[in-house]
Amino acid sequence: MATKAKVHSGAAKRFKKTGAGYKHKHANKSHILTKMTTKRKRQLRGTSVLNDADVPAVKRMLRHD
Repeated sequence: MATKAKVHSGAAKRFKKTGAGYKHKHANKSHILTKMTTKRKRQLRGTSVLNDADVPAVKRMLRHD
């Protein structure tokens, strides 16, 4: 009996597939925020669509066709 391919659990927590691609949160928004400007922190809010160059790697980790 063949075993089922496992999904990369770290990637599964960080990326979500949508119609536009894979959405993800921004990095550098967890701690040591006092030295960062308000503008920078504001721009890191919310989610973005993954860059096309990174899509193949995430697809492979999440086992999406």
